[in-house]
Amino acid sequence: MGVSQCQISCQGQARAAQTPVWGRRLGSLAWLVLLLLGIGLSYSSVTQAQPKPKLSDHGTLLVFGDSLSAAYGLDTQQGWVALLRQKLTQAQSNIQVVNASLSGETTSGGKNRLPPLLARHQPDWVILELGANDALRGQNLRATRSNLMKMVEQSQQQGAQVLLLGIRVPSNYGPAYDRLLQQTFVEVSERTGAALVPFFLKPVALKPELMQDDRLHPNADAQPVILNYLWPDIEALLQTD
Repeated sequence: MGVSQCQISCQGQARAAQTPVWGRRLGSLAWLVLLLLGIGLSYSSVTQAQPKPKLSDHGTLLVFGDSLSAAYGLDTQQGWVALLRQKLTQAQSNIQVVNASLSGETTSGGKNRLPPLLARHQPDWVILELGANDALRGQNLRATRSNLMKMVEQSQQQGAQVLLLGIRVPSNYGPAYDRLLQQTFVEVSERTGAALVPFFLKPVALKPELMQDDRLHPNADAQPVILNYLWPDIEALLQTD
């Protein structure tokens, strides 16, 4: 190596040696920050490119329940189902809501009453809210499970998607029976693939100011609370593909 080449090489090495360690670390850190920002921007672009699914603008929703969905003790328009109909209208959706709920209905009665309703209305979605009266009468929950499964399957065979609304019993029925009832809804959901809200009265059941004097039926003030609680699951049910 010549003298001039040695001088250039040695000078370069000297300058590299004189560069502070912290300076080199800051340079590496800057590159890392830029890389992470790039990844974040790319992810943001991907997520923004995927619009949130919208509510279907047509179809028929059948609500099939008991007094808890039939606005027992209230004006019909105060019930959560009527409020749901109003909400869908405000969202500019033309989904038709059919409320076939009947006070005092059991799963046994519902199993016999549902097929003609499915044939008549040809629903795209079914909200099934039954089982409370079975439990209040202390009926064998194996029969309740069988009846619920039959109704879910009948609805699915008709081409409808199903949302199952679970219920619980008052504490005086005992924790063992309450656990069996909860498990009944879970098993029906797991076996049929139906979506489940485990206890749809959860936000109001333990609030006396939101219950009627019988302590079993929600009052008018409770109905919007129930709908707000159910809305995320109902919205997911009614979304377009």
